[in-house]
Amino acid sequence: MDLSSRLLEQFLVVAEERHFGRAAERLSMRQPPLSQAIQRLERRVGVQLFDRGPGGVRLTPAGEAFATDAARLLAAETAALDRARRVGKGLEGDLRLGYVSLLSLRYLPRLLGAAAQELPGLRIRLHQDSSAVVADMVRAGSLDLGFVRDPSTVPPELVTSVFARERVMAALPTGHRLAHAEALDLADLRDEQFVLPTESALPALRGQIHLVCEAAGFTPTVLASADDLTGLLSYVASGLCVSLLTEALLDLPVPGITYVPLRGAPGRLESTVTAVHQPDTDPAVRRVLDLATGLYKRG
Repeated sequence: MDLSSRLLEQFLVVAEERHFGRAAERLSMRQPPLSQAIQRLERRVGVQLFDRGPGGVRLTPAGEAFATDAARLLAAETAALDRARRVGKGLEGDLRLGYVSLLSLRYLPRLLGAAAQELPGLRIRLHQDSSAVVADMVRAGSLDLGFVRDPSTVPPELVTSVFARERVMAALPTGHRLAHAEALDLADLRDEQFVLPTESALPALRGQIHLVCEAAGFTPTVLASADDLTGLLSYVASGLCVSLLTEALLDLPVPGITYVPLRGAPGRLESTVTAVHQPDTDPAVRRVLDLATGLYKRG
């Protein structure tokens, strides 16, 4: 006979009431079946758990020990069921989140704070990499959710959704002749030398920059390329180049760089933040994605 949770509950109620009649009433059952259940339990355990008397029952020393362990077993079972349900609803467990470095400035701190408040049982484990690597890790199952800058690097079998759009601004050396302008036309940069992201890092943004510059009447002179944010910023801060970078960098003041809005900037020139996940994602991913989207909409 298995020690079912129902049988353990019956035993504990009898132990608390010290009377089969009162215990049966509390359990909404008749007394004879309850007495028979306790007898079967004692045969299964192999020792007497109760001393019976005319005024009721009391636990034997073996019964006292068994009552302590039975209560722990029931508590553990309840906790296991509750935890499984919470994990199944996305309220608890581990979520592996990948992101590109620039997201750590504007979105990630707010998301982590909101998740700690609204989903306290969920542990978010972070991994920073390029858009292409983050997307590939989501595809391979090494990450549950990714936030990337360049959706062109995402494998077609993954699900993507844009949850933030940002203006692209002119990034100029602080000593540049145009650094103090209130706004610039793209054509104002026709004679400048540019540093752009490499094809492997942000191919979509690099392609957009070429397109909008050509629409403004010039082909950008590319002096240098960089495959990460620090490289782009270093070239601009050195005074050698200008660039077109996302407004999120306003949250990261870098000595030697000034950002100037682009007047009437074409709608094609924008930076997006795209969420990436598997089609059959679990509830925790959906909860975190909903939370991130809500934070962005609230500004």
